[in-house]
Amino acid sequence: MKKRIGSYPRVRVEGGGRAIVSQAGGVLLVETVRKTGLDQAISAALAPWRKARAVHDPGKILLDVVLAVALGGDCLADVGMLRAEPAVFGLVASDPTVSRLIDTLAAAGPKAVSAIRSARAEVRERTWRLAGASSPEATGEVIVDLDGVLVLAHSDKQDAAATWKKTYGHHPLLGFVDHGSGGTGEPVAALLRPGNAGSNTAADHITTAQLALAQLPKKYRRGRQTLIRTDSGGGTHEFVAWLAQRGRWLSYSVGMTITDAIHQAVLKVPTTAWTVAVEPDGEIRDGAWIAELDGDILKGWPKGMRLIVRKERPHPGAQLRFTDADGLRLTAFATNTTGVPIAALELRHRQRARAEDRIRNARATGLRNLPLHDTAQNRIWLEIVQIALDLLAWMPMLALTGETRRWEPRRLRLRLFSTAAQIVTTARRRHLRFACHWPWIDLITDAMARLEALPNPG
Repeated sequence: MKKRIGSYPRVRVEGGGRAIVSQAGGVLLVETVRKTGLDQAISAALAPWRKARAVHDPGKILLDVVLAVALGGDCLADVGMLRAEPAVFGLVASDPTVSRLIDTLAAAGPKAVSAIRSARAEVRERTWRLAGASSPEATGEVIVDLDGVLVLAHSDKQDAAATWKKTYGHHPLLGFVDHGSGGTGEPVAALLRPGNAGSNTAADHITTAQLALAQLPKKYRRGRQTLIRTDSGGGTHEFVAWLAQRGRWLSYSVGMTITDAIHQAVLKVPTTAWTVAVEPDGEIRDGAWIAELDGDILKGWPKGMRLIVRKERPHPGAQLRFTDADGLRLTAFATNTTGVPIAALELRHRQRARAEDRIRNARATGLRNLPLHDTAQNRIWLEIVQIALDLLAWMPMLALTGETRRWEPRRLRLRLFSTAAQIVTTARRRHLRFACHWPWIDLITDAMARLEALPNPG
């Protein structure tokens, strides 16, 4: 009797297998592209850059890179994983053809970027209609979170510079639509900036907000039903005044830096004026209190602005700052929302932390670094990353239910997209047969059935 060595069974490896498709779960993304009409919209947008007698459509080339990034790729060459599976992903251009397209779009500058963004906005509106009660607009309010992210560079790329964290790279400013506690979120703006760009530059926040609003359906591009949330980087006079400008009337909830004036005002708040903070389930947040400041502290700010502060026991290991008081950490935010208890307003602003989850997902989806050298090329790359994140938000919104709608890209790739399948052709139709023992096979087939049941675009 042979003694078994090791914890795992030994298998022999051969390279002659046929009719097997890797990354077969990516068919969910392909079907999302088809049902949302993203392929038609991008193809039409990039038609001006298609050369006569060209074999490959520029829109298809760009979407192939998008799918590769959504499946975990982080450079243009990773489109090769799609090229190996033509039965699922169709004819995929060669690496030189892909690179030439990116160079062509980069050379076109704002014209090409604007065409891509217009196509995304058109598809986003259709996708939200398809999603119905699962869409971000189902509650009648759309929340857009703005936040910056540091993208490190390990080579001398154009516009890379030293960052405020003493690293080296770029400092893009991003915008995400919040899907709430029942979903993830989708990107609506990305402003590429040098690494030394300021965190509280009002002009950059205004530009990013304009890009984000242009991605929303027209009825949400102005009015109180659209809420802009930022951290303290957005707490500037210029940005708040822009948000509250007549004719725009956007709702806002922006973090504020604890200045000496705010600190002194907090010390004068009587004990009876503090209200306990609450958690999302309505329970009291232990060791946290909130109050609203008024009077001279609001001079110079737009009319209707409210300033709300929170004091809270610091978490174990956290260090207090000079602006903290009585051993409690102070934070503040400004809003123009009325008719809502300040505890609910503070909870709403605290939920801006979900933007950090969106940034983590972006890092895992092509934003770990900027793979190209020129700034114009990396602007195209940022659009590719955003479309990939769109797909990773739209597919769960349209096809998944319950807790699975909240799955982040890494989990989607591990459990759904990376699944292998056997491809079978019968009656001139191709079928993907997934292994019946895969734990999430029912999830894949049910999601595909929901996507197939959606109406085809136009």
